[in-house]
Amino acid sequence: MGHDIQFLYLSQEDLINAGCFDLHLALHALEDGLKKFRDGRIMFPDKIVQIFNEETQDRINCLPATLLDDKICGMKWVSVFPGNPRNFGTQNLSALTVLSSIENGYPVCVMDGTMCSNIRVAAMGATAAKYLAREDSESIGFIGAGEQAKMHLLGMKAVRPGLKVCKVAAKYAEEEQDFIKSLQPLVPDMTFIAGNTNLESAIRDCDMIVTAVSCQAPLLKADWIKKGAFYSHIGGWEDEYKVVQMADKIVCDSWETVKHRTQTVSRCYKEGLITDSDIHANITDIVCGDKPGRENNDEFIYFDAVGLSYIDISIANAMFQRAKEGGFGKMVPMQQSMIFEKDLVGKVNLKP
Repeated sequence: MGHDIQFLYLSQEDLINAGCFDLHLALHALEDGLKKFRDGRIMFPDKIVQIFNEETQDRINCLPATLLDDKICGMKWVSVFPGNPRNFGTQNLSALTVLSSIENGYPVCVMDGTMCSNIRVAAMGATAAKYLAREDSESIGFIGAGEQAKMHLLGMKAVRPGLKVCKVAAKYAEEEQDFIKSLQPLVPDMTFIAGNTNLESAIRDCDMIVTAVSCQAPLLKADWIKKGAFYSHIGGWEDEYKVVQMADKIVCDSWETVKHRTQTVSRCYKEGLITDSDIHANITDIVCGDKPGRENNDEFIYFDAVGLSYIDISIANAMFQRAKEGGFGKMVPMQQSMIFEKDLVGKVNLKP
């Protein structure tokens, strides 16, 4: 019996060329993952967090999950260094995903996890919008213009194709222009409006709202929000408490996880401004039909997500399967034989 072990390596370029930059692929994998987790068909242990700088929140996290039906155990190894764009002119997030078989424990794929991680955030917000935003939504406003904001627009457009106007405001006007330059060719039927750093102008009168910033400050004001709007909150403390308090429904990806974080909703909970009973549902409850989503056009619905790594692994596995079937990527040997099957003479050092 051969003792060689090899795995498929997929770069970000491999994934894109394989057609994995597919929001509907991600949306399907996400909903499938939510349902399987509810039914006990996914193992989801706690993540490991290593924070190297409390002030800047530079960190590397290890997030595992196992898809029992697919016989795949996966891990996302993700770094978040918020200062990278300003300090080095590079992205703030990078990730690797490792997928292993639970039949023999061997790795089957090592792949770029950065695109998958960004798509997962967008797919979660988009899934929430599918059930919680008005079906006739035509306008969306962004505070923040980085990678997460860009990806979020694509996700929102996938579930609300009737979106016609996108307004965006960021800390720097050049970030807004980069946002528009990147996305206009991808969604040519939309009109883009730069806020020129005026946050209110990007939000007022919008049917859908997204905040995607790394700072911790109450940037979004309750007075800017129209009746019937849907708000997707991505980061930490991005809106004033009144935004939470005025919501007709508050929905989370996982309330038990959110309540221990530093989101605006979490802060309101810790300060006694809301209680557990004020949370309408987790998104799983709505996708599975256990609780209602939007019930009328006047509801202001607040969605807060902190991330579920079993969704990352669900999406990564769908990408892996598509790329493998398409013949993309490169097979990489991990070993050709077991250690003591090799010629070790002259290669073992026992001297101090």
